[in-house]
Amino acid sequence: MIVTGKAIHRRTVLRGLGVSLALPLLDGMVPAFAALRKTPANGPRRFGVVYVPNGIAMSHWTPETEGAGFEITRILQPLEGFQDRMLVLSGMYGPPPNGGFHANASTRFLTGLSAMPSEYELQAGISIDQLIARSLGQETQLASLEVALDGRDVSGSCDVGFACAYSNTISWRTPTTPLPME
Repeated sequence: MIVTGKAIHRRTVLRGLGVSLALPLLDGMVPAFAALRKTPANGPRRFGVVYVPNGIAMSHWTPETEGAGFEITRILQPLEGFQDRMLVLSGMYGPPPNGGFHANASTRFLTGLSAMPSEYELQAGISIDQLIARSLGQETQLASLEVALDGRDVSGSCDVGFACAYSNTISWRTPTTPLPME
C-alpha cells in the first residue's frame, strides 16, 4: 500500500486495523471496570452447602476439636486454605416427622421446618441459603446456584402423601417456592 509516496508494510496496516476495531469497545468496557471497582478487595463472600441424602460417615467430616484452630479432617483437607473462614456445623437435630421421612429430610435440611403433607400444595419455609443469598448475593452476578449430581422430578408423589418437590429440593425462595436444582 502506498500513502503519499511512502510504502506501509502489510503488518503495520493490520495492526492499525486491529486497534481501530478495538477502540469502540473501550466505551463498552467502562461499566465492567466500574463494577470491578465496587468488588470487595478480598472478593465476594460465599456460602456453600453439601447435602448427602443417603447419609455420610460424620466422623470423617466433623473435626474432633472445636473453635478457630480445629483439627481439619481428611475429607476437609482440600479446603484447608479456607480453614480460618470456615464453619463446620454438627449435632443439629430436630424432632422426628410425622410421616414423609424422605420428604422431610430434604425439606428440613435448610429450612428447619417439616413439609406439609400434600401432593399438590407446597408449604415449607425460606431456606437459610436463600436468606444468606439476599445479603451476599448483592456482591455477585448470580445470588444463588442450586446444583445437583442428578436430575429430579418436582411433580407427582415421591413419598406417600407428599409432593416430589419436597424430596427433590433443599432450597426454598419463599415458603411456597422451591428452587429446583440444575
